[in-house]
Amino acid sequence: MRLILRASPSRVSAKMIDRLLAKRIVPVVVLDDAEDAEPLAKALLDGGLDVIEVTFRTAAAEESIRRIAKAFPEILLGAGTLLETQQVEQAKAAGASFGLAPGLNPEIVAKAKSVGMEFSPGVMTPGEIEAALALGCKLQKFFPAMAAGGPAMLKALAGPYSHTGVKFVPTGGINRANMGDFLELPVVAAIGGSWMVDRKLIQSGNWAEITRLTKDALEAAS
Repeated sequence: MRLILRASPSRVSAKMIDRLLAKRIVPVVVLDDAEDAEPLAKALLDGGLDVIEVTFRTAAAEESIRRIAKAFPEILLGAGTLLETQQVEQAKAAGASFGLAPGLNPEIVAKAKSVGMEFSPGVMTPGEIEAALALGCKLQKFFPAMAAGGPAMLKALAGPYSHTGVKFVPTGGINRANMGDFLELPVVAAIGGSWMVDRKLIQSGNWAEITRLTKDALEAAS
């Protein structure tokens, strides 16, 4: 099933939240070569995961998103580390369904809204959470999760805003050992992590190991 965006992109659709809640894991992928995009996506799907965030940290990001969107339309495909309005446009045109950023930039949120893209800005403080809510962002990226205080910090931050319906995707320093501490929090829709899609595994083409790690992560999250 392919995600079809109808609501305002600054407001996360119920369908998207449901898909994140179903898997509870968003693999944060860095691709150096677009040739790896399709085999990586297949490895994740073989492991049972149909959500991917491809970060705009490399020159291969846009083409990688384009290839995954074309070959695997059933994947909920996101573009991460969107720091410039041009990147938002590129990600949307390539086929990304949603975008994320490490911080909160109203200009980026506005651009995402203008092109019809769901967007989750990064937050770390009460002021940033409120600013993101004011922009209509109900799904927010808590980053850098562990450096900012981990599950205890997120729990404390989320308390005053639980009635707003805000949900968080903590990312940064999360791994197989600590993921459960975040997932037990009601305000967490999913966690973002890269241990199952380690850059070295991708570069070496170890798709079987990526599939194994993905299956293991999903089992731990269930």
